[in-house]
Amino acid sequence: MEIRNKLNDLAYNLKWSWTPSTAELFSHIDSENWQKTKHNPVLLLKKISDERLRMLLADKSFVDRVNQEHDSLQRYLEANNTWFSENYGARDFSVAYFSAEFGLVECLPIYSGGLGVLAGDHLKSASDLGIPLVGVGLLYKNGYFFQKIDENGWQQEEYPDINYLHTPLTLVTDMSGNRVIGEVDVADAVVKFQIWKARVGRVDLYLLDTNLEENQAPYRDITDKLYGGDSEKRIQQEIVLGIGGIRALRMLGLYPQVYHMNEGHSAFLVLERMREMIQDMGKSFEEALETVRSTNVFTTHTPVAAGHDYFSIDLIERYLQSYINKLGISFEQLLALGRKRPEDENELFCMTVLALKSSSKNNGVSKLHGRVSQEMWRSLWPELPVEDVPIGYVTNGVHAPTWLSSSLRDILSDSEGNIDWQKILEVDDELLWRLHKELKRQLIELVNSRSKIGKLGNLTEDVLTIGFARRFATYKRATLLFSDEEKLAAILNNPQHPVQILFSGKAHPRDNGGKELIQKIVQLSKREPFLGKIAFIEDYDLEIARHLVRGCDVWLNNPVRPMEASGTSGMKASMNGVLNASTLDGWWAEAWESSNKGSDGFGWAIGDGKVYESPEVQNEVESRAIYELLEASIIPLFYDRDEKGIPRKWVKMMKEAISGLGPKFTTDRMLKEYVEGFYMVDRTDDKILV
Repeated sequence: MEIRNKLNDLAYNLKWSWTPSTAELFSHIDSENWQKTKHNPVLLLKKISDERLRMLLADKSFVDRVNQEHDSLQRYLEANNTWFSENYGARDFSVAYFSAEFGLVECLPIYSGGLGVLAGDHLKSASDLGIPLVGVGLLYKNGYFFQKIDENGWQQEEYPDINYLHTPLTLVTDMSGNRVIGEVDVADAVVKFQIWKARVGRVDLYLLDTNLEENQAPYRDITDKLYGGDSEKRIQQEIVLGIGGIRALRMLGLYPQVYHMNEGHSAFLVLERMREMIQDMGKSFEEALETVRSTNVFTTHTPVAAGHDYFSIDLIERYLQSYINKLGISFEQLLALGRKRPEDENELFCMTVLALKSSSKNNGVSKLHGRVSQEMWRSLWPELPVEDVPIGYVTNGVHAPTWLSSSLRDILSDSEGNIDWQKILEVDDELLWRLHKELKRQLIELVNSRSKIGKLGNLTEDVLTIGFARRFATYKRATLLFSDEEKLAAILNNPQHPVQILFSGKAHPRDNGGKELIQKIVQLSKREPFLGKIAFIEDYDLEIARHLVRGCDVWLNNPVRPMEASGTSGMKASMNGVLNASTLDGWWAEAWESSNKGSDGFGWAIGDGKVYESPEVQNEVESRAIYELLEASIIPLFYDRDEKGIPRKWVKMMKEAISGLGPKFTTDRMLKEYVEGFYMVDRTDDKILV
């Protein structure tokens, strides 16, 4: 059964998720179950019948494919010519990357949106570049919710139990085959956790799980749902993630040199690292804090207040009392670590403040967001002018091998598999347009097969298709396009130049404002004049996202500036030749400023970036700008065809988007910036470690 073992090797390394030939191999085994299992190769192999397996093993071409894919994976894992090794050589160095969510593959639903997908892409690029990095997170028994839309258009959440033994995860065991069990103090209880491992190419991701019989029922459910429950559940999860995460690394014999906190959820790791230094190394509180600070990196992802965790003083006292004694400090000293104004007895404890105060390198996730964060947190450094507040920026990116369509990847890859973005400029217009139409056909097929809420009638891939898919937070203004329903209806129903719009996304379970946006779109899609012109695809996941960012013509993004820290869906769209129409916020403000230089080469700006005091005025100005762009620029350009039916000017913009934006907004570029400016830096004199 050597071939079966090789199939298992392929299944248990998530490298298949960005290797199309390996994914196609699993699909060939059983295409129906490949879809039903949400692209889960482990469950697929468990479901395969003996008869089907015998048939495959008797097929020489199949066996050859398995051997080729397995050999390719082994060469990848054993390569010693990675970017990191060639630039920094072999050294005793590693990074621990902590995140509350990771979006890697749809069969592991431990992500809610952009933060988790960014974390997943971070691991994938770290693997490709050979960066010695280990991920740390939580394994949620029920994952993030599955979305169902009821007859009234209201979002319902379902939380099925997930059997992780049937996923590409393995339980971490010791030399005797026993589970590795750690423990952490949670208030007055000792909570135990087990550790699961995901192989992400060359990178290991460790996920902590409290769903153990050894734990009392309330504590068993600490890791039941991502972002579920109240503040008490949240502080319990963050204690397990931060404090338990450090203990898990130590149990595995891992002592990284740098600790990167992806948002503030894991900031309690600061306390555990300080405890180690005080109790085990005899350092003072001040010495321990300085040492921890010198090796911590913190990335903040949102200017939205609700995106930062605040805990009451009662909760902090109840859950962290034991740490006061272990750190040898007063309760007031502990509180000071999480307060902007330590002397303010009424101020809550903020995880973002804890992370900022305990990290030597802090950053936002776009140029604009870096400036916004400096202003937002300037009170932590009152003696400094705002421009000197020590919060920089590393603009987010996306993992190109995951998000670039396989057809474009084949065209752009060189003989060694590296993507040469400039090659798109040499591609025939007819070929690029044909490939794009095929991707759009696949998208429309997916919509009409999966969507119970609004189908796209008899429209074809020749119709201008606009996509809007993301987390349904109110500041993202999903319904801005409907500000003037009569105007929009006329645009969509133009018989010569029709337009169709696809929506998808989830609202947080407690965000009724976001749910109301979904409900409005769903209800409008069911009646004239929007019937057949608008569709909402429920249960947004990575598969739906891939189809949308590859198959739409225009990617619409209209958040309230400057509330969008970065946004990455537009990056995924642009590298596939999908043109962005966006307010000047997050990454698009940066792309427009540095690359577009005010032209329409890569897409369009909605408005001029001006922020009005009145939200009503802001919505009025920018909704009108969208209609004007559609009528005066986007629609005429899309339908301007030559004698072969090719929109030459549109295709030219597609090529400019791919060649101009593709290489600038990848996680490979992002990781290199983190390595060079944040990871491989001696904080004592800010010199690169070489």
